[in-house]
Amino acid sequence: MIRHHPDDALLLAHSAGTLGAGHRLLLEVHLEACAHCRRRMQAFDALGGALLDALAPAQLPADALERTLAALDAPELHGTAPQGAKPPLPTAWPRALARCEVSRWRWMGPGMYWNRVTLPDEPQANVFMLRIGAGRMLPRHTHSHSELTQVLWGAFDDGRAEFSAGDFDETDGAIRHQPVVGAAGECICLASVEGKVLFEGWLARTMGSLVGM
Repeated sequence: MIRHHPDDALLLAHSAGTLGAGHRLLLEVHLEACAHCRRRMQAFDALGGALLDALAPAQLPADALERTLAALDAPELHGTAPQGAKPPLPTAWPRALARCEVSRWRWMGPGMYWNRVTLPDEPQANVFMLRIGAGRMLPRHTHSHSELTQVLWGAFDDGRAEFSAGDFDETDGAIRHQPVVGAAGECICLASVEGKVLFEGWLARTMGSLVGM
């Protein structure tokens, strides 16, 4: 059961097309799994459509129809697990990741791995996955701007709440936390960072800079 969802401001920004590519991807992944938020998005999209109807007509680019038809004819893709995934990890990944390039898992500490998710339309977007073993924890940190996290597998608790598969979290500079993975099994999260993750301690900061957090 999904207990943590994006707030209305994020869904409105997604509907309006004002989110950065990384944050937009995180919303798309959450919406795939969450019927509750899909219904909310439909309401926001309907509101946006009503507002658009009130605007004066605008001239479309000459190739608009051609590009739309090409997108409709494109083959349907399905996400696949990153290279190096091991049982009992899931083998089917969110469809929104199908258009992304996902690197191999890379070691970042005992029981902790990460990989880079590169978006074709905005390669500089800071999106990655973290795979943290049972009982392991990330260093305590805060954020210079914002971080969105979607739990794909397992669960973690950062002192504010427990976040399980399907749950969504948004953090910023007002939140200082330390995610801890439960003893039941490892946790995989997809994250998008705008700004920097501000780790405490020189070793954690060095690790974060190597990962690109």
